[in-house]
Amino acid sequence: MKKRFITRKKKKFRVLKIVLFLAFFIISLVITFRLLSKSSLSVDDKRLVEILLQYGNVSEKKSVIQKVKEVFSAPVLFLDNEYFKIEKKNIKRDNNTSFTPINSSTLPTIYIYNSHQSEGYAYSNFAEYNVGPTVMFNDYVLEEVFKKNGYVSIVEQRSIKDILNMNNWRYAYSYAASRILMEDTFKNNPSLKYFIDVHRDSLGRDKTSVTIEGKVFAKTIFLIGLENENYEENLAFTEKINNLLNEKYPGLSKGIYKKGGVGVNGVYNQDFSGRVILIEVGGYENSPSEVLNSVLAFAECFMEVIKTDEG
Repeated sequence: MKKRFITRKKKKFRVLKIVLFLAFFIISLVITFRLLSKSSLSVDDKRLVEILLQYGNVSEKKSVIQKVKEVFSAPVLFLDNEYFKIEKKNIKRDNNTSFTPINSSTLPTIYIYNSHQSEGYAYSNFAEYNVGPTVMFNDYVLEEVFKKNGYVSIVEQRSIKDILNMNNWRYAYSYAASRILMEDTFKNNPSLKYFIDVHRDSLGRDKTSVTIEGKVFAKTIFLIGLENENYEENLAFTEKINNLLNEKYPGLSKGIYKKGGVGVNGVYNQDFSGRVILIEVGGYENSPSEVLNSVLAFAECFMEVIKTDEG
């Protein structure tokens, strides 16, 4: 009789423990989501769409959806809700203002691409927007900023992975794959003069973030291959951008990393032209918002340099 009583008591205690654990778990989840919803964290992915809408002349929802879906590694859930009906009204645009572009040419002069298209950034801050932006979203931001300032650019949308698979190449041959696309694009657009290969650093957040005037930026770094006989021309051009970047945004650029020797690529397609830039923006732990701040800063300095470069 006593044994039965002890066994029942143990069972009741075990059930009580399970109930308490579940209750604690559910309460923790509720508190966490309430804190997130009340926090000052920004939804970085929405800000990216706002930038695309603000700089571009996008008239249809589907065209923005297509652009954003191409640069995210998971479905962009917020694009399917009422976001565009509500948020678009808050983006100020004066369609009556006349705009005189710096460069009125209709021919493309800038080619934007990514030898490593799959490099990604930190996921969104909120669980409901569980998406990860890739380095390719930088291309579209640059494209829209350049367009607003009268520079026509081409963003490479063809897949590097497809080129690798087609040739049975390993990931290490990504620069060879991007070279094929670069040469093909230039063949059809000989007006191209500037080539920007956008990457992402592999370091942690503590090495890839900087606060400038209260705003967090993702640090940038430029890479120059020394295995190209004419690397000095690319170096001189890159130095102008790097110097201006640190003049306007102190501490944003980590400088110019010169790479050469055994075991490295050492060229990075910079033998193709004296105006091939390889820039790394932020690292895998940087948010889209931080990367966005840096891309806009780079675009500003880049345009200032090419304005002088073109006389």
